[in-house]
Amino acid sequence: MRNSLFELGDIPPIGTVPEQMHASVIRRERYGPPHQAFRSEIVDVPEVGPGQALVLVMAAGINYNNVWASLGQPVDVISARQRQGRREDFHIGGSEGSGVVWAVGEGVSQVAVGDEVILSGCQWTETAADIRLGADPMTSASQSVWGYESNYGSFAQFALVDDYQCHPKPPGMTWEEAACFLLTGATAYRQLCGWQPHDVRPGDPVLIWGGAGGLGSMAIQITRARGGIPVAVVSDEERARYCRELGAQGTINRLDFDHWGRLPDIGDHEAMGRWTEGVRAFGRRFWEVLGERRAPRVVLEHSGQDTIPTSMYLCDNAGMVVICGGTTGYNADIDLRFLWMRQKRLQGSHFANLRQCRDVIHMVATGQLDPCLSWTGGFDDIGKAHQLMHDNQHPQGNQAVLVNAPRTGLTTLS
Repeated sequence: MRNSLFELGDIPPIGTVPEQMHASVIRRERYGPPHQAFRSEIVDVPEVGPGQALVLVMAAGINYNNVWASLGQPVDVISARQRQGRREDFHIGGSEGSGVVWAVGEGVSQVAVGDEVILSGCQWTETAADIRLGADPMTSASQSVWGYESNYGSFAQFALVDDYQCHPKPPGMTWEEAACFLLTGATAYRQLCGWQPHDVRPGDPVLIWGGAGGLGSMAIQITRARGGIPVAVVSDEERARYCRELGAQGTINRLDFDHWGRLPDIGDHEAMGRWTEGVRAFGRRFWEVLGERRAPRVVLEHSGQDTIPTSMYLCDNAGMVVICGGTTGYNADIDLRFLWMRQKRLQGSHFANLRQCRDVIHMVATGQLDPCLSWTGGFDDIGKAHQLMHDNQHPQGNQAVLVNAPRTGLTTLS
């Protein structure tokens, strides 16, 4: 008879699957600020189906999507899954992590029990009609975000994944390093390298919003590795210094400007004049940092509503604004004249396919890309970590929490 529950960090014999597990859980009645939404609970270990793997989680990465999950906005993820026929009335988040394969389902041949793995954050149906016809799985109608749209993410003792989400963990990398970089790193890599002909090339100026965050810290390094010239937008000198140390040509402090937000009505000449004055001043600052009067060929976006008007204005003729989120809002305005008359591209980009994930892991394993692990917390810090991210008070770079890995080297949260 198997044990019903093991304590966090108390590793069962390999392959032994208990009946229950510790998890950091969100429930609908707790929707709200992350520090109140996440609570440690004991839940049943999920059953492993065909093509799936159960992974003993050693560490988990912290990302913005589970800020949204805790708020219940813009999507109530629990209700959305129940409408699709799922019965769980809770959400276990976490869209990246590292650990050990503990059990596999029928038909799994690419991973085996005992493998040390890094987990990537998207799922799809490999037999979906669009994938069979050659679609990139990330564009498939069947694609969903694991640990956000789907359940049983990495904020638990055991995570349930599809087998293709398991990537070999490079030897010598700590569990927390392996857990922290793949979501931001692969997202930035696809944005910068996945949309030909607008992949970053030697000499390309690249504007990177939120340069000191997880996505920005990856984007700065990837741009440099490809010979581009990264210019990062930040909010203070400490973040600016961090970006320069990563390889940014220089930085722009967004607090020096006040034209953010949605565009004024085109007929409001006074308001449009103020906005135009602000955006042109921002453009001049970009030239100063770059050292020449050139526009960015690629603009890496994720903030959305507050910044898209500036990004589209500043982007070079025939350049690209590529966006993977909307942390300041989703109703972003553009002046269509800049889009069509200057033949610019506004490109949506969402995480990364398996090849792109492997490319990023290789870059980290070979020292081309620092995972930028700036903070490591304990399992009970999951809510606090997301609250700091919600409040834009989180540390620079990427963050992780230890789940079953030894509790050493933890960083105290303020």
